[in-house]
Amino acid sequence: MLLTEKQLIARIRAHGRGFVFTSKLFTSITNDSASTRTALTRLVQKKSIRRLSHGLYDLPVIHPTLGPVMPSTDKIISAVKASEAIEVQPTGAYAANLLGLSSQIPMKIELYTNGSKKVINIGNQEIILKPTTQKNMIGAGTKAGLILHALRQIGKENVTHEMIETIKTQLEEKDFKHIKKQIPYAPFWIANIMRSLINED
Repeated sequence: MLLTEKQLIARIRAHGRGFVFTSKLFTSITNDSASTRTALTRLVQKKSIRRLSHGLYDLPVIHPTLGPVMPSTDKIISAVKASEAIEVQPTGAYAANLLGLSSQIPMKIELYTNGSKKVINIGNQEIILKPTTQKNMIGAGTKAGLILHALRQIGKENVTHEMIETIKTQLEEKDFKHIKKQIPYAPFWIANIMRSLINED
């Protein structure tokens, strides 16, 4: 089935402004990927949509003064996950930022993945998906996985009581079982912190 530009933009707009996507959004309704990419290129040229990076697009939110607003990193990563049918695990400074343990959003964001290596450059920001072992993917998509990789980044000597309390305030009942499952795979010192988070000292 050959999709027209009108059909493409209608499907995109149905998701609302701020929506980030790839051409794979349309694979369920057409097998003509070449014509889809051509139509998307025309929509970019008409400024109906925006190309963020190779193969990655959005329907930008328009600020009345600033114009098109960049989508959040989380929306970009979610679009890539959906497109590639993969899982990702934030690591390093990005994991710490997501937990509120650091106020800085790194310009280079690294995530472990069970998919292929991928580097996405959007403006000055670089998002790197790094293939890793199954062990590093345990807890992907959960608060437990974030805690493990954030604490690894911060380091044993730099973790403060305030940081632990910041993590505690974010935990919900569903997080407890994920943390308990993560403990056997965590370094000893992180495992101890995790036990304290679920009151298993």
